[in-house]
Amino acid sequence: MAQGKKVVFTNGCFDLLHPGHIQYLSDAKALGDVLILGLNADASISRLKGDSRPINPLQDRAAMLMGLKAVDAVVAFEEDTPQNLIAMLLPDVLVKGGDYAPDDIVGAKEVRDAGGEVVVVPFLDGYSSSKLIERIKSS
Repeated sequence: MAQGKKVVFTNGCFDLLHPGHIQYLSDAKALGDVLILGLNADASISRLKGDSRPINPLQDRAAMLMGLKAVDAVVAFEEDTPQNLIAMLLPDVLVKGGDYAPDDIVGAKEVRDAGGEVVVVPFLDGYSSSKLIERIKSS
């Protein structure tokens, strides 16, 4: 814990912010006192999602996320995964959304070895940046 506070970490691209992201980040923040969000840099998103992504550049995505009540800090990372960032921070709680198996979450071993916990928060049904982009393209 940092200065007596329970630190929660999550990560993602957060390319097009939608209600599913807001709920997910609120749920993550509820697990502790400080929510640190690892944000994929632009080149990382392009490698993971294709050359047409991201829609919004890193600076814009970070500004929007920092405007949310649930988010206390945003840290960008250039790699495809936040493995190094998680190993450096060793949060008290590591959170991912969706249907991940806790043991398959990047950084889970390091967090558990340091005495932390790994939590999977369900996504809000019907929301996906990729599906939103496809819907916009087909309009």
